[in-house]
Amino acid sequence: MIEIIPALLLGLLAGSFLNVCIHRLPRDLSVVRPRSYCPACEAPIAWYDNIPLLSYALLLGKCRRCGARIPVRYPLVELATAAVFVLSVARLGVSLPALKWSLFGALMIGLLFSDLEQRILPDEFTLGGALAGLLLALWTPMPFGFIQLFAAGAWPARWISFGEALLGAAVGSLLLWTVGRLYYAVRHRDGLGMGDVKMLAAVGAFLGLQGALQTLVLGSIAGSVVGLIYIKATRKSMATYELPFGTFLALAALAVGMLYGPLQAWPG
Repeated sequence: MIEIIPALLLGLLAGSFLNVCIHRLPRDLSVVRPRSYCPACEAPIAWYDNIPLLSYALLLGKCRRCGARIPVRYPLVELATAAVFVLSVARLGVSLPALKWSLFGALMIGLLFSDLEQRILPDEFTLGGALAGLLLALWTPMPFGFIQLFAAGAWPARWISFGEALLGAAVGSLLLWTVGRLYYAVRHRDGLGMGDVKMLAAVGAFLGLQGALQTLVLGSIAGSVVGLIYIKATRKSMATYELPFGTFLALAALAVGMLYGPLQAWPG
C-alpha cells in the first residue's frame, strides 16, 4: 500500500511534535516558542539533529553540544506514534476514521508519558481530546453502544454516534470522579486527580461508554498489580507513593481502541 509511507513519515513528525508537548505542556511552556533546545544546556537544536529516530541514532542518544543523555522517551514516542498512524491507514485507508484513530493514539501516547514523567495530565490532551472525540463522532460512526439500545431507528445515525460519545465521556468521567470521592471519604486523602477524570472523558468521547468502562477496569487492574510490585521492589511507602494512574489508563485505552477501531462506513 503506497499510502503507508506517507503515514509513516507523518507519524514520525507527529511523534516529534508530541515529544515537545510532553516536555513543555506539564511545565506550562509554549509548544511554539522557542525552537527545540537541549533541556540540559539550553542550546538550540539544529534541524539536522532533530530528524525523528535518525538523529537520535547518529548522535548515540547524546546532545551534540554538551553530551547530556537524551531520554529514550524521544525515539519511543516517535516510533509508537508512527506505528499508530501506519496501523490506522493500513486498516482503514486514507480516511477520516483513520485520522480519528491516529489522533486518539497520539493523545494517549502523550498522556502516557506526561503522567509517567511529571504526574500531570495536560488539559490540552484531556479536555482537547474530549472535544475532538465528540466532534469526530458526528462524522465517524462509534462502535455499537448503549445509546443504540434506546435510540436506534428514532435518531439519525450521526446523532446516535454523537450520543454514544457524549454518554461515554459523561458517565465514564462521573464514575471515576465518584470513585475518587469515595476513596477520599474513606482514606481522607486524594487518591485520584481531576486529570484522570478528564482523561477518561476523552477516552469515552472516542470509544463510547463500553470502551471507557473497559479502559477503566483494565487500567485499574494493571495499575494495581504493577504498582504493588514496584512498591514492594523499591520499598516505597504505599501511603505516600503517587501512582501514575493516567499511564495505565492510556495503555488500557490503546489496547481497547485497537480492539474497537472506528468503523469504515455509516450503517445503511
